[in-house]
Amino acid sequence: MIEISNVSKTYEEGNRALRNVNITIEDGEFVFIMGPNGSGKTTIFKLLLKEVEATSGRIVVNDMNLGKMPRRYVPKYRRRLGVVFQDFRLLKDRNVYENVAFAQRVVGASTRRIKEAVPEMLQMVGLSAKYKMYPKQLSGGEQQRVAIARALINRPEVLLADEPTGNLDNRNAMEIMKLLEDINEMGTTVIVITHSREIVEMMGKRVIRMERGCVVSDEIEGAQAVYDRQAVYDELSAYDEQVIYDEPETDEESEDGGGQTEDSRQETEDGQMTEDGDTYEN
Repeated sequence: MIEISNVSKTYEEGNRALRNVNITIEDGEFVFIMGPNGSGKTTIFKLLLKEVEATSGRIVVNDMNLGKMPRRYVPKYRRRLGVVFQDFRLLKDRNVYENVAFAQRVVGASTRRIKEAVPEMLQMVGLSAKYKMYPKQLSGGEQQRVAIARALINRPEVLLADEPTGNLDNRNAMEIMKLLEDINEMGTTVIVITHSREIVEMMGKRVIRMERGCVVSDEIEGAQAVYDRQAVYDELSAYDEQVIYDEPETDEESEDGGGQTEDSRQETEDGQMTEDGDTYEN
């Protein structure tokens, strides 16, 4: 379960990205978080990935309180997540097989395990015949399938996808969404950040809509959850003169393994990763 309770986020520049956000996502759910640029949806993605810290409030992911999580535990936490980005973030100098295998090497999987798991995952995403190809030889939809395979190879409990269809045409976009739906039906919690109304309407899943840092609606199977929309809009009107932005994106290309950031890989190399028996106070 993911619980975001009374969470606010203000960046150093004074931009308020989130205002008292409350979201609960049950295990095995498929959820869209939707909104225009500056709505706060990307900040939620970064908070769940623990790339940024909340200014106030509480975030709990599968009984782990992210606000109280020691830095040394972050790499291990991220190993339990799968992450898919809009720009794929594949390693250009490695073929399909090696891109997927990279995520397992980061976590110290054995060669035998890699040889078993990678072909299985490539078959699942329909790329078994292209395992020797390099990213530049693949279509956008195929590159995103590689990214999804890499995100899933370590069997994460939660899959976070940030605009996974943003660079794809309609046909490839729907193929990717169907793949994510199949993954969800296998038990993985799937959270998709998007601004695409067309994709959301076609999928018929739970949709959390955000505007200017607030949740303005939460619909499950077409039934609106208990939200006083007018109260939310009244609150927003008080901030009409204040522009809210998500934290700026960076252009640096990532070589992470299914959610492994540079910091987490460095901590792994330095031998600082928490052992399985370590715990921390929730």
